[in-house]
Formats: sequence, structure tokens, C-alpha cells
Amino acid sequence: MTDLLSIAPRDKAEILAQALPYIRKFHGKTMVIKYGGNAMTDPALQADFAEDVVLLKLVGMNPVVVHGGGPQIETALNRLGKKGEFVQGMRVTDAETMEVVEWVLAGEVQQDIVGLINQAGGKAVGLTGRDGGMIRAQKLKLLDSKDPSIEHDVGQVGDILSIDPSVVKALQDDAFIPVISPIGFGENNESYNINADVVASKLATVLQAEKLMLLTNTPGVLDKQGNLLTDLTAREIDALFADGTISGGMLPKIAGALDAAKAGVHAVHIIDGRVPHAMLLEILTDQAYGTMIRSH
Repeated sequence: MTDLLSIAPRDKAEILAQALPYIRKFHGKTMVIKYGGNAMTDPALQADFAEDVVLLKLVGMNPVVVHGGGPQIETALNRLGKKGEFVQGMRVTDAETMEVVEWVLAGEVQQDIVGLINQAGGKAVGLTGRDGGMIRAQKLKLLDSKDPSIEHDVGQVGDILSIDPSVVKALQDDAFIPVISPIGFGENNESYNINADVVASKLATVLQAEKLMLLTNTPGVLDKQGNLLTDLTAREIDALFADGTISGGMLPKIAGALDAAKAGVHAVHIIDGRVPHAMLLEILTDQAYGTMIRSH
């Protein structure tokens, strides 16, 4: 990597000037960012992520962070001697697992992210779907992908009924950066564990976000030969589902991204979270660091 100190002042000015049209274009716009994977566990990448979020806020954009926490939940469950179980990419969540999910996501992971952003000079506020009655949910009915007459019981895994973004808007308008744990609540005040990609996608739709950005551990959507597909439309994605190119953990991610694109989010980016400052590069330059999904 080029030593940043060796860049000539004129080149530095040129780089900054090139970001100007993007800053102007996205000023005042909401960016929903799903934060997960390596970007979330590697200390250097954590610091880069926090700096990116603060910079976006300072140049007049409104970043909203939704975080996952799969590896951290897994570690906590192992400490308790519980084995994580998955059906079609969804974590089976009994009552005890739900308690662990809540304290890991809302207690540990969320507060770590809030701390990182504050350390980088931002003002982050941690929320769950309970705060401000944000995410109403019901039990997810998970139908078998091969035989839709079979329904899997995955416990307290939630399906979003509605999102009330008023608490997020109130914070945004006041220079705060919301950091949201993907936990919803049901009609009897029970908690639900919701896929973070799904929460980010639905939230981006409700907030009419300019962009939805999903940080992952892959370069983006790859074709069967392993080449990066940088620009996809809804129709092309349906074809990739059909022929099995997109499978496993990518399924809920892409399905949510597609819904958001169809519902008016201008662009959805699936970004390689292992690239330092990938988010800034994706928003403030015309270089692609992942897959962009457009509605048509």
C-alpha cells in the first residue's frame, strides 16, 4: 500500500476534489449500513469503519448503522455449552438462546460500535428495535425450500411486521449516529431475533435511504467462475437465484437487498468489508468495491 505521507500535496488535493461531486450529490441523504463480518472483528478494520461513518456524517450525510453479531453470539453460546443450530441460514432461537442473543447484541456488540464511533469523533447512540417501538415483529414462518408444505420451527426468530423510524429520524436531525441491534418485539412483549440484513433492508426502505450498504466477508456477488459481478439488475438476480449461483448465507442478504431496490432505495451495495475504508471508496469514488444492485 502507498505510504500516505509520501503522496504529494497536489495529489492529495486532487483526491479530495474528486470526492466533491459525490459529497454534493449525497448531502443530506440517508445511508443505511449493515455492519458485520471481518470488518467487525478485525481491530484495524473496526477503526477504519468508525472513521468512515464519522466522515460521512461530517460531510452532511446521515449514516444509520445496523449490526449483526453471528460470531459473537456463537462464542457466547459455546461458553454456555450450547451448540448453534441453523435451518436454511436462520439461527434456531429457543428462549435461552434469545436471552444470549439480546445481551450479546444489545449489550456487548452494539456498545462496542458506539464506543468506536465516539472515539473517532462522532456521537453514536445505541438502539434496539424496542426503542421508540421501532421494530414490531411476529414469529417467522420458515417454509422448507424444497417442500413448502413443511414448516420449520426456528423459535424466537422474527419476521418484521412494521418499522416506525421516528426515533431514528429524531436522532439523525440532532447530529447523532444511530447504531441499531436487530431485535424486534411481539404483541405480548416477547423478543425476536431478526436477520440483520433483513432489518437493514426494511429500514432503508422505510427511511427512503439513498443507499443501502451491506458489508460482508466476500468481494460481492460472484458468478460460478468466481468473478465479481459489479452491477446487477433485479432481473439478473432472479436468474442467479434460479440457477443456484446465489445460495446459503447470501440468500437472505440478496433477497432483502432486492426488496429494498424494488421499493425505492436507489442503490444497494454489497461491499467487501475486508478492504480498508471500503465504504468511503464505494460512496466517494467511482471505483467499485463490490456489487451494486439496481431496481431495473
